Amino acid sequence: MTAPRISFEFFPPQSLEASFRLWDTVQVLAPMGPRFISVTYGAGGTTRDLTHEAVTTLHKTTGLPVAAHLTCVNATREETLNIANSYAEAGINQIVALRGDPPKGTGGFQQHPEGFADSCELISALADTGKFTLRVGAYPEKHPEATDHKADVEWLKRKLDAGATEALTQFFFEAETFLRFRDACADAGITAPIIPGILPIENWKGVKKFSTACGTSIPAWLDEAFDKAIRDGRQDLLATALCTELCDELLQEGVEDLHFYTLNRPELTRDVCHALGVTPQVKLENVA
Repeated sequence: MTAPRISFEFFPPQSLEASFRLWDTVQVLAPMGPRFISVTYGAGGTTRDLTHEAVTTLHKTTGLPVAAHLTCVNATREETLNIANSYAEAGINQIVALRGDPPKGTGGFQQHPEGFADSCELISALADTGKFTLRVGAYPEKHPEATDHKADVEWLKRKLDAGATEALTQFFFEAETFLRFRDACADAGITAPIIPGILPIENWKGVKKFSTACGTSIPAWLDEAFDKAIRDGRQDLLATALCTELCDELLQEGVEDLHFYTLNRPELTRDVCHALGVTPQVKLENVA
């Protein structure tokens, strides 16, 4: 089987120690030859400046294509487009365009009086500039704010019609979850690539909490497996095996690209990539 094309997601560092961890993570994973790497944006735009700094630094030092996450929470249209233009001026032409989550504890999304109403408006405005390749988020399980699964598919179609060319999904734990979603998208006339988002499980307790918050269902068998593995001190082994198996099932079903949520910890992602036949291609020399 041909090795998959891969991409990696990082989050911006908020301390000196976290900065070193990010650079170490990039140094470990860059030799895998990813199609692109992306940097997330905090809830409510809280990491706006940190994201910009991380994106521009990685662009300068790695030689890898870097995609900046961009949201429209707590910002005017002008502010948001100014950020996008600053990326373009720095030579960064890939954006993951998202509505974004509101700051914690503030309730649901509220449109800024002078801001974009939703992700489709943001995507359309970015597409009109002609400066960017645009990716968007997709939800193989019902988004917490969606009325049903059909609404998620319809919303994704609107985002792609607005000017995006590819979708990256929320993470999931069973291949069938993604495959059902892919089929539903195809039935709705969506032809753009839909890339499965893969989360290697570094910390099962943290992942469970995160999953509950974003609507990702946790199979009972998975919870039981990790409970036992943690007691036996074999959770990393289990995480690597399960993630590799999930990816392999997807590849067997015709998936060609995988997007890894690294959480700025590279070891499990690297091990899974190696198991899938992705081998180091280049040596990264300029990361400081």
